[in-house]
Amino acid sequence: MKRLSIPAPLRRYLPILDWAHSYNRDTLSNDLVAAVIVMIMLIPQSLAYALLAGLPPEMGLYASILPLMAYALFGSSRALAVGPVAVVSLMTAAVVGNMALQGSAEYAAAAIVLAFMSGLILLVMGLFRLGFLANFLSHPVISGFMTAAIVLIGTSQIKHLFGITSHGHELITLASSLAQNIGDINLFTLLIGSGAIGFLIWARKGMKTALMAVGIGAKLAGILAKTGPVIVVAVTTLITWGFGLTDHGVAVVGKLPSGLPPFTMPSFEVELWSNLFVAALLISVIGFVESVSVAQTLAARKRQRIYPDQELIGLGAANIASAISGGYPVTGGLSRSVVNYDSGAQTPAAGAMTAIGILFAAMFLTPLLFFLPNATLAAIIVVAVLSLLDLSMLRKTWVYSKPDFIAVVVTILVTLGWGVKIGVTTGVLLSIALHLYKTSRPHVAEVGRVPGTEHFRNILRHGVETTPTILTVRIDESLYFANARYLEDYILNRVVGDDALRHVVLMCSAVNAIGMSALESFEAIMHRLESLGIKLHMSEVKGPVMDRLKRSDFMQALTGQVFLSQYQAIETLQAD
Repeated sequence: MKRLSIPAPLRRYLPILDWAHSYNRDTLSNDLVAAVIVMIMLIPQSLAYALLAGLPPEMGLYASILPLMAYALFGSSRALAVGPVAVVSLMTAAVVGNMALQGSAEYAAAAIVLAFMSGLILLVMGLFRLGFLANFLSHPVISGFMTAAIVLIGTSQIKHLFGITSHGHELITLASSLAQNIGDINLFTLLIGSGAIGFLIWARKGMKTALMAVGIGAKLAGILAKTGPVIVVAVTTLITWGFGLTDHGVAVVGKLPSGLPPFTMPSFEVELWSNLFVAALLISVIGFVESVSVAQTLAARKRQRIYPDQELIGLGAANIASAISGGYPVTGGLSRSVVNYDSGAQTPAAGAMTAIGILFAAMFLTPLLFFLPNATLAAIIVVAVLSLLDLSMLRKTWVYSKPDFIAVVVTILVTLGWGVKIGVTTGVLLSIALHLYKTSRPHVAEVGRVPGTEHFRNILRHGVETTPTILTVRIDESLYFANARYLEDYILNRVVGDDALRHVVLMCSAVNAIGMSALESFEAIMHRLESLGIKLHMSEVKGPVMDRLKRSDFMQALTGQVFLSQYQAIETLQAD
């Protein structure tokens, strides 16, 4: 039977049309297995991350149902698992916590608006293909922010692990609050929390080996090892119920509403939207960067492609779906996406199947979670985020690039000291400042010819031939307003006092663009050299750069020539 031809634009905006036509029984089987495994992992994680965000636990479940289905329709990654994540949950708590009292209806309503706004921002960025804007966050700065966020997340959960109260979203405030209440530690809560952490760490590192030692196959042992969070939830819930630990001060989740996620209409109050806009933008960018990096990594393993602009649309649709179903901001999570991939997920349909499983849990299983200790959820959060902690970036940046190291350290300190919102803002500004700093001093090298060849290299690195009457300067950056004056100063300082010089050649093989400010600097260089009796030439100018130069008056006023190659320039000018 002839396959129905689907227009390319429609396939771009609805990736499901690309993979659905080849869906078969084997694919269904693989997706179903992956969905069950991710569902087992995601249910306790969703409850835990809602706790981290300061929201009712059921909102974590709501944020893990419709968003997964929306992403299955619009997302381009076949392995990404969307839902609540630790960093976005922390950012939600930090932002909304400054606007409403935790536990209040206003708090939940603000979180829903935050998800809706993030969805709209991501959707607009995707439709207008603005995914490149995320590149303004450099990897070192992102790593610094993530490191600080993980420290804040871990510190914020100590109160649940110890059974004490604390407040604040910055490290000093949190630590001070914890220190003031350290004498109120609840022993039963501490035992549950520390025991849960110990078991979860063992489940990650040793449970598979232990299961294989008793004769269970490697594949099944790997699957069972991923059920660690479910086991610890079940065991600590039974212990708390069986021994009546709520009478001894152990805080529990309590009654959770059962049923379908509620249809929710976000508030459209202008003041609330204006107060949340910057935070929604930052959450959107951070969530997108985290999500797309995970998606690209997993796609590369199977030689598949993801499309960043379509990922924006997919994540935007997921966040809007979360908002209208009583959830809060979501994005692609590293740990669950890796599990989804390792479990054999072939298409985004695995995410939709996961959503159906969580929907079943929200409808029928929530009464079983009444005695689930908050300390258990805190343990799940702590173990999940500690696995993401990577301090090696500090050493790598120190060795490789001192400016990047400074950016990482500053981002960490600002995030720890003033919270995630200011930390992210500082990170964005630092990324832009770092780019401007690096490109404001372009690498410029005086070059000469390697003997017996047509190649030209840096005179400070190679033994090369030079001609006293000719100065060749190779420019290794595109030129724009921030670095144009540097080149101007370099050339003018170099020619001063060199009476033998008659020609200056700008070797432009690495120049991809020349901005208007740079063009004005070229004109200033040319006029200054002309006053000294020196001609200005150019060589190896790229086609698009030359096209733009021809639209200016510079080419008519150029005192020298434009050469196809540097070798041609030297041969011509030496014979002059």
